[in-house]
Amino acid sequence: MPSVPDLPDVVLWSIPAFVLLTVLEMVSYRLHPEEPDSPVVGYEAKDAATSVTMGLGSLFFDALWKVPIVAIYSVVHELTPLRVPVEWWTLPLMLLAQDFFYYWSHRGHHVIRVLWACHVVHHSSRRFNLTTALRQPWTSVTSWPFYLPLVVCGVHPAALAFCSSVNLVYQFWIHTERIGRLPRPIEFLFNTPSHHRVHHASQGDYLDRNFGGVLIVWDRLFGSFAPETEPCVYGLTKNIDTHNPLRVATHEYVAIARDLRGAKDWRERAGRLFRGPGWQPATSTRPRTDGGGAGPLGPDPSAPSAS
Repeated sequence: MPSVPDLPDVVLWSIPAFVLLTVLEMVSYRLHPEEPDSPVVGYEAKDAATSVTMGLGSLFFDALWKVPIVAIYSVVHELTPLRVPVEWWTLPLMLLAQDFFYYWSHRGHHVIRVLWACHVVHHSSRRFNLTTALRQPWTSVTSWPFYLPLVVCGVHPAALAFCSSVNLVYQFWIHTERIGRLPRPIEFLFNTPSHHRVHHASQGDYLDRNFGGVLIVWDRLFGSFAPETEPCVYGLTKNIDTHNPLRVATHEYVAIARDLRGAKDWRERAGRLFRGPGWQPATSTRPRTDGGGAGPLGPDPSAPSAS
């Protein structure tokens, strides 16, 4: 594989900023608490500790998943005749392309239940603050197929990893209720705290909206955008009410296994895995067991609500 210039470990270099900004946000709630009737939910010690624990655990598990993923990307990169050089002018284009495929990966992880079982971890907190950004899944092996087209087109796996890290670091600061709406041009182009609050909300027309990473224009283009018009209720449509990291990481897989055991035929089993989190067989009256739900964009909009 051709050598590439050394690219910085963006996540590692950002850790001091993560810590500093989180402490500042916590202090801001102490110095300027919200009014008792405010919809802002702020911090809760056990919830924040769970989010941090999930983040630390994800570092370990991501390192394990990285081995087979890098192997697959490397083989594909060797087989493709295409090459994208890592230059100052190609990096912005690669960042743009990675953000585009991130949109589809993120959207897929909301509307396909077996993928949602991974991503549901990030939505399991009923709080919305900077520690929520750290609440990452331990089974992120499900994302790599969405980025294969970039490797096929000649993007070096190391450059892809760099772009993914930039995307991840960008999204840290948008997990806050302390920032309101930003100037209109920024809100139109970029993912902002206002847009991301909608994404983490669990009510009504907010479900399954605003999937963008850095840019919100993908949502505007593909019909998944929703503006923030009312206070957000965070968490899942059926909250799990636990701070146990292992249960947070695995609860949806357990629910899927339970549904598969109770399925009547292979068609229902396929639906339990590959249709939306809210899907039920047409003749089923059983309550849903998943922790979230595909909203207006889900594969089966006629599925019963989980609210």
